Amino acid sequence: MTPPTPPATPAESRIDAHHHLWDLSRRPQTWLDPPQMAPIRRDFTLTDYASAAAGTGIGRSVLVQVLADAEETREFLALAARSRTVAAVVGWADLTRPDLADELAALAASPGGDLLRGIRHLVQGESDPRWLARDDVRRGLRQVAAAGLAYDLLVLPHQLPAAIETVRAVPELTFVLDHLAKPPIASGELEPWAGLIRELAAEPNVTAKLSGLITEAAWDDWDAAALRPYVDVALDAFGPRRLMFGSDWPVCLLAGSLPLWTETVSALLADAGLPAADREAVFRDTATRVYHLEG
Repeated sequence: MTPPTPPATPAESRIDAHHHLWDLSRRPQTWLDPPQMAPIRRDFTLTDYASAAAGTGIGRSVLVQVLADAEETREFLALAARSRTVAAVVGWADLTRPDLADELAALAASPGGDLLRGIRHLVQGESDPRWLARDDVRRGLRQVAAAGLAYDLLVLPHQLPAAIETVRAVPELTFVLDHLAKPPIASGELEPWAGLIRELAAEPNVTAKLSGLITEAAWDDWDAAALRPYVDVALDAFGPRRLMFGSDWPVCLLAGSLPLWTETVSALLADAGLPAADREAVFRDTATRVYHLEG
């Protein structure tokens, strides 16, 4: 696949607001067991990430939790404290635990804890489509807000109605929609996803990531044109000042590469007629503001 030709890339000024790391010797990743996941069924280190991001203009990143495991979050925070690249961590904590406020305070007090800027749960894996509407979950979300953290929403399209209700019920919390709620790009369908995205974006406490889209397309047969309708919906609904770029590396390797995805987003934003300042918002400013990054 030939990548599109992007506009000039500012040297190391971009922020990748969404990537992962894992070490299979430390904890199992059972989600990698299906045969189609074989290409990424290996360790991915920060050194690997730096190599993958070379030449993309990415200078800083946000490391995002993979498992529902507080110990993984502590390890990520300690790693971020030693890294010149990882500027923030979105970790995991059990939203339903009665002592969540104490757990968040303990994470903040751990090595690298000052780099904890958000919490995420794998809501996409919950069988209850209204999990986010549970009283104990919303109580936890209010504790996340009280701790000064953002909350990354990892949901599927059928879970968006509960997400919309929850965003309205917890207006003091900044929500970040991951992967645009995984639209059905491979099938080419827009509705009801597009209507729900517009409804969610109408709430001022929500931002979103342009991330994870190529793995929702046909992995071996996608191009920028296949993604454009979904990116256009996001741009129209959120605007560039509430969108941020994320690579979803190394998951993106199932359908492409970090440079290919970076170049594709750059080209889509340019084709949409966005001026340089708006493109910089997507690639830097929104993530800086939402995750309170230094510099």
